[in-house]
Amino acid sequence: MITRIVFGGKAALLAAAAAVALLGAPAALAADVTDIGYVDQGALAALPSFQSANRQFNDFGRRLQSEYLGRAKHAGQSQQAQLAQEFQSRMAQEQQRLIGPLLSKAQVAIASVASSKNLSVVVDKRIVVFGGTDITGNVRDLLTSPGDPVPPASTPGPSTVGFVDQRAIDDLAKVKAVQEDFAKFKADEEKAAQAKLKTAKTDADRQAIFADYKKTLDAKSDQLIKPVVDQTRGVIGDVAKKKGLTLVIDRGNIIYGGQDITSDVTAALK
Repeated sequence: MITRIVFGGKAALLAAAAAVALLGAPAALAADVTDIGYVDQGALAALPSFQSANRQFNDFGRRLQSEYLGRAKHAGQSQQAQLAQEFQSRMAQEQQRLIGPLLSKAQVAIASVASSKNLSVVVDKRIVVFGGTDITGNVRDLLTSPGDPVPPASTPGPSTVGFVDQRAIDDLAKVKAVQEDFAKFKADEEKAAQAKLKTAKTDADRQAIFADYKKTLDAKSDQLIKPVVDQTRGVIGDVAKKKGLTLVIDRGNIIYGGQDITSDVTAALK
């Protein structure tokens, strides 16, 4: 297991709607977002303290899994489901006990470095292609120094970077309906394709079946998903322009600062 400083969400059907969005000309972007920093979360996760906590957590998980598999052998279906929930709950509690304090310490270190460098926002290094200030080394130095990092005296100033929580968008009734409709359609098409494959006689026949299956799914995606994605992108753009933002990214890539426009976007989409 690799611990990240910011927990990311699951891959979403409409994830494309929350991809990095640039609003305005590149020249304006370069001038307006020079107060952005970034952190290599993989480098922080490789620190001895995180590695040790991960080893302890993995050892705990193996012992707990062995225990619950033994208990589940003679359990009924409903009891197995209850045991699975109990297992997940105990794993989450142990993760919070072992890794939670390290994550909190890392967040304070990031905020402290960002404040000292007058950065209004810090993002994950993975989304940075060009520009920005790398503060990974500074944060690592704070985390490996004696004592705990000191929180900054002030909060970050106004930023031209906004963020949206994709999970909140996925939880909207209209989005869930689209997800469910597409999932059902995909399952039906997959079942039909499997039936056709059983009677296919040549590789050419099988390739044709796969091609037809993909074409059908793509068409259904354009019909069901694309309109919702386009609408979401449009709403994000409208909200961002009203708030004077030049960049909007997914919540999972924001580590510090930024403007949360999730509630404005979800309200407009309902």
